[in-house]
Amino acid sequence: MITHIEGNVCELTPTYVVLDSNGIGYFINISLTTFSKLESSINKKIKLFTHLNVREDSHTLYGFFKIEERKVFRLLISVSGVGASTGMMILSSLSSSEINQAISSEDINKLKSIKGIGLKSAQRIIIDLKDKIKEVEIIENNFNDNHNIKKNQALSALETLGFSAKKSSKILDNILNESPDISVEELIKLSLKNF
Repeated sequence: MITHIEGNVCELTPTYVVLDSNGIGYFINISLTTFSKLESSINKKIKLFTHLNVREDSHTLYGFFKIEERKVFRLLISVSGVGASTGMMILSSLSSSEINQAISSEDINKLKSIKGIGLKSAQRIIIDLKDKIKEVEIIENNFNDNHNIKKNQALSALETLGFSAKKSSKILDNILNESPDISVEELIKLSLKNF
């Protein structure tokens, strides 16, 4: 599984980006949300969190500026009848936090306002994801990128160890607020002592 790609932006459109990473050009489908973060990134080095969709007839890469957007995408495509194209359409129409809010508050009309989502699809998304979406904490730009990178790395490790994302996230924020220069290793060790 390709989990992220770092490289220079060669080509950028509202629906895809071509990243040159060590001489290989990766064609990566993106949402409008991610596009808006990359608009001034032509010929600049960036990192995208990716999801590789493998089908019998194709291998398709989807890229996300934030790891939370990828988590929401993966939840969306886990719903029966919601494919990768529909997932990208939803993420292009609403931000991750708006999707989280719409599902949590069972706002069927907000989901139905998205092209390609009818009443049954909206209901299915809400029923399937209402409990799961609460585990995805949407990090707004309250902290600097370094804080978010450390937090995401530590959060991923804690989730792999079986800890709840929501509780882990709060513990990590508290530690990072007190010690912003802490290493990821120390951050994980300290957070384990707080469970």
